[in-house]
Amino acid sequence: MLSALTFLAKLLPPDRLLCRPEQLAAYESDGLTAFRARPLAVAIPETAEEVIALVRFCHEHKLPFVARGSGTSLSGGSLPVLDGVVIALNRLNRILRLDPELRIAVVEPGVINAQVSQAAAPYGLHYAPDPSSQPICTIGGNVAFNAGGAHCLKYGMTSNHVLGIKAVLATGEVVEWGGASRENIGPDWCGLFTGNEGLFGIAFEITLQLLPRAECFHTILAGYRTLEQAGEAVSAVVASGLLPGAIEIMDALALEAAKAAVHAEYPPGCEAVLIVELEGPREVVGVDRMRLDEIIAASRPVEARPACDADERIAIWKGRKSAFSAVGRLSPDFIVQDGVVPRRRLGEALRRIGIMAREANVRCANVFHAGDGNLHPLILFDGREPGALERAEALAGNILRMCIEMGGSITGEHGVGAEKRDFLPVMFGPDEMDCMRRLRAAFDPLEIANPGKMFPGAEAPALSHVGLHPLEQAGVIARE
Repeated sequence: MLSALTFLAKLLPPDRLLCRPEQLAAYESDGLTAFRARPLAVAIPETAEEVIALVRFCHEHKLPFVARGSGTSLSGGSLPVLDGVVIALNRLNRILRLDPELRIAVVEPGVINAQVSQAAAPYGLHYAPDPSSQPICTIGGNVAFNAGGAHCLKYGMTSNHVLGIKAVLATGEVVEWGGASRENIGPDWCGLFTGNEGLFGIAFEITLQLLPRAECFHTILAGYRTLEQAGEAVSAVVASGLLPGAIEIMDALALEAAKAAVHAEYPPGCEAVLIVELEGPREVVGVDRMRLDEIIAASRPVEARPACDADERIAIWKGRKSAFSAVGRLSPDFIVQDGVVPRRRLGEALRRIGIMAREANVRCANVFHAGDGNLHPLILFDGREPGALERAEALAGNILRMCIEMGGSITGEHGVGAEKRDFLPVMFGPDEMDCMRRLRAAFDPLEIANPGKMFPGAEAPALSHVGLHPLEQAGVIARE
């Protein structure tokens, strides 16, 4: 270890190579706070050249490394590796180019998601993917996990907006794929790299597609007595042929948290709130809103409240996007799950989650992208109580199994990470697993890039629950 630190010290100045326990503590965990591991060091590069040098050093010395942005991963995707190196990319935070004519932005991985739209706003443009952590999450992390967001129903995921990537692979090879053009010939390397969960290498320059800002919005908030009624309203909206920018649902527990956190106002006496937003040219939205208002009225809500102006629209979305963090007011700990079910089975899925939560004696708040069936159950627990974390994890696992049984997925946008890796072979067969492993090996034959993530039984330093997890074990720097 000392020799590794000695060599690392030649690559970065002392203030950008963190080694002391008090310096490493902030990097021991990410958004999945029930897990932690202490790395050997945290390297903080400021240039692409330093990132390349660090990765090449790790490859030469068979030293595990994990790329990290803001650490907002909710699947443990940016958890460090014991005795490995965290390469923190927050200082690569420059927008290198913004071309309003080509409608592109070229950014470094540490650029905050929301900053791209802020920079593009004077030109009437924006960056469409909008995860709930938009004000703090980085583009590099969004690319690694193919982030989505509330408006992915209409605009798609991160992979639909990445045009070009410059990256250093885990072997130290520097690659450049795609570019400013939306028309490319040959394999879609950018599409392959996006969503690799850090197992291929590190992107140090990303070309993003920008879109014109919508001319007009129509956002409506409707309260329902039951989750099933809200789910039926979603089905009716989708069946009508309308394509909203977003369709979101929050249940009573999530509403309680949002009210406490940001003083959001919701119709009283509701078990669920539905948010539907139309956007586009003024004439089109004007026609579509009449149809939407009819559908919502026919779904018999307790109350339907359209946003009258931009401030009211912002207030509606503030409550929704604060839901994850707001739940911290209701419980000292919680797990945010991320599964997908067919849209037609949303009501059934929500009923089953409610039954499973009651049987487990665990509170569960539901916030989800209803338009594409992406569930985000927030499972509340107090880690200080013996057995509480295990009960919460058991419920999270049962929800994932339910998603698979229904023909869905174990992840919609948070990735597999460390949390769900044991469920990957439940969802995929042996041949598919073998194909994924061989693909990973093609980019990282030593398996030093974010080891221990995604694949079960990976030969990597283990992660551990905070004082609880049975998988705790010693890590190694080099493989024999």
